[in-house]
Order: sequence, then structure tokens, then C-alpha cells
Amino acid sequence: MRSSAKNISLTPVDDLFSTEESRSNTNRERVVELPLSELHPFRNHPFKVVDDEKMQDTAQSIREHGVLVPAIVRPREEGGYEIVAGHRRHFASQIAGLDTMPAIVRDLDDDAATIIMVDSNLQRETLLPSERAWAYKMKLDAMKRQAGRPSKDNCSQVGNNFSGQRSSELMAQQIGESKNQIFRFIRLTELIPPLLDMVDERKIAFNPAVELSYLKPEEQVELLDAMDSEQATPSLSQAQRLKKFSQEGHLSIDVMRAIMSEEKKNELDRVTLTSDKLHKYFPKSYTPQQMEQVILKLLEGWYNRRQHSQER
Repeated sequence: MRSSAKNISLTPVDDLFSTEESRSNTNRERVVELPLSELHPFRNHPFKVVDDEKMQDTAQSIREHGVLVPAIVRPREEGGYEIVAGHRRHFASQIAGLDTMPAIVRDLDDDAATIIMVDSNLQRETLLPSERAWAYKMKLDAMKRQAGRPSKDNCSQVGNNFSGQRSSELMAQQIGESKNQIFRFIRLTELIPPLLDMVDERKIAFNPAVELSYLKPEEQVELLDAMDSEQATPSLSQAQRLKKFSQEGHLSIDVMRAIMSEEKKNELDRVTLTSDKLHKYFPKSYTPQQMEQVILKLLEGWYNRRQHSQER
């Protein structure tokens, strides 16, 4: 009869004398103070950290109360830690004159870290189109890699997760955006940086920008020259024609200049109010749609009162 002694697993001596509480504490995440100099930005971080008025307010709050929400970081092979969530807090802590900040250290692979990084920043009230575009692309690519390769019998389900749901559909549910709109934002990552900057600066509208993203990079460079020479930016219909000429192989600098020199239809003067300005007069919980409804009702009431006074 064979001995089964080799299958016996002995409990380590340390575990024999450890309590359940101490074993739980070993596995529990802890907040630690880390030097700011050892914290490095996430690779290809798509969100801009700028020293604006909001950043100064954050820095002042940190001076008075400290960093209330710990950052999430992960160890780097080359030493130090990579910030997964907390880039603004890190920068504000530097402005505030601190040497350390609280952080939670997690062992995360690239895809898990990317998803946490994107999700933690999508909660911000205002995001530039370029930030949203690169964030959506990074998260969707990470989700597709996490889903793994499908079987040969399921080749049409590329990019699906294990529940059979497409990664893009799952992402749409998570961020409250339609799948088509996600892909339209991701198209913006095909723009050359100067054109994408113009989208952020609202010199080029979102819909024309999506159409321009289908132009080849060298065509986009020539378009910048045409726009500069004609002192004009493309409307949606112009962008659609530029895209069509490009797909047909007939787009040249002369064609671009001819299109950009067209006289656009006179547009009504418009007043644009950003959500930042409007939020001063509304509760923080109000969405842009709710604010728009309230403003329209106020304008309707004003118009009705004006009409009534004229009839009297």
C-alpha cells in the first residue's frame, strides 16, 4: 500500500499562531503615504492636467484639509509608482507644497489599470472632445483584450466578452453613451493633432470633424493649408464632400481651396452658454438637458408676457 504522506499539506508555523484578524489585514488594501517624486503619470494619459482656476481651488483645499481621497497607483518595473487615478490631486499637491500624498497601491495589469484610469476621469463635468475620444479608444481596446480571443466557430463575435455581449455594447451601458456615438468620438483620434486641437477649441464642430477624420493624414495637412489661405473652416456639407473626393481619389489642394472658398449661407447670430457658466445658477445635480428645459420655459414665459403686453 502506497503512503499518502506526500499529499499531506502542513500549515506554516506562523499561520498556527496568527489570528483571523491579522490574516485579513494582510490581504486588505491599505492607504500609504508616498513621496510625490515617486509618483509618475499614466502612460499615454489622455486627460489634460492644467493649472487653471479649478486646480488652484483644489490646491487651496489640500493646503487646508489635505488630500481627502487617496490616489490609486501601481508599482513600476523601473521603480516608483504609476498613477492610475489621482493625477489632478498629485499636481495640486505639488502646488500646495506637499512632499507626500496618500495612495492605495494595487497590482494591476495594463488593461485593468487603463479601465480604472478612464472610468475615474469620465466622471468629470467637462471633458474636451480629444480627451473623450482617446479615453473611449483606450477603454474599448482594453475591454476587447480582456474579453480574449473567440473560438473559430464564433469569429463574428470578435471583441465580445464572455457573456456574449459585444464590448462596445457593454461599454455603452457603463458610460451612458450610445454605441454609435462612442465610435464617432473614437474616429476623432484619426485626426492629426492640429485639427484635433481646433475641435477642442470649437473652431471645427464635432460632426464635420468626424467626416474629416476619414481623410488621409497627408490630405489633412493640406487641408490646414487650404483653411489658412481661405480663412475658413469646413461646414458639415463641405466636410462630407471633402471625404467623398478623398474616397474617390480626387482630393487635391486645389479642390480643397475651391471648397473652402465657397460662400456659406448666412447663419443667425447665436449665443453659446457653456455648462460651466450655467451651473452657477442651477443645482449641481441638473443635467444639460434639464437646464435647457428650464431656460426654454423661462424664455417661453417671457415671450408670452411680451406678446400680451403688446396686444393691450
